[in-house]
Amino acid sequence: MKNKTYLFILLAIAVIAGLYYMSTKRSQPIRTLSYFEPKNYTNTKSAAHHAVQDFSFTNQFNEKVTEQTVKQKLYVTDFFFTTCQSICPIMSNQLERVYKEFKSRNDFLILSHTVNPETDSVPQLLHYAEQHGVTDKHWLFLTGDKKQLYELARKGYLLNAEEGDGGEDDFIHTQNFALVDKERHIRGFYDGTDSAEVTRLIADIHLLFEEYAYKEKP
Repeated sequence: MKNKTYLFILLAIAVIAGLYYMSTKRSQPIRTLSYFEPKNYTNTKSAAHHAVQDFSFTNQFNEKVTEQTVKQKLYVTDFFFTTCQSICPIMSNQLERVYKEFKSRNDFLILSHTVNPETDSVPQLLHYAEQHGVTDKHWLFLTGDKKQLYELARKGYLLNAEEGDGGEDDFIHTQNFALVDKERHIRGFYDGTDSAEVTRLIADIHLLFEEYAYKEKP
């Protein structure tokens, strides 16, 4: 009788432990996203991964946007110009999908930077935003100093590998989006003209939110 009781207790403990293990495993993300670094990047004591540098631009509402704006937020970033007739309309249409999927979250943003600040004034950006159904501040269209915009595209978001100084003859035209986490680390690149790639981006954003939810669990 004692042996049966002992075996029953052991079985009960094993079942409880198994259920607990399965519940914790289910709460973990299926996978986690990689970190993307510049070529020849070496870790330092202050930063284990490449982080986007500080910045300061102006949005379509004529408000300043800095690194503080994206603090503790996931965001997607791209570079475009409003008069583009080739890849930019496709990219913006695809970003509408991302915007509609996550605009209810206060910890998510889209930052679209112009590569033609001479033309893309604040009123021009506001008009462009309205054309894409954007009336809130979850998708910001940014203008500012060309040199800073181009340096950020190349050295911050790693979206263009070509050398350039942001001068009069310099021009960036890339179809790629970057996914940036809450610490300003780059977690993915996506072709903004490819609907399947943008579907992958949406899935990865959900996955990254799951990763943070798991990390923040008590």
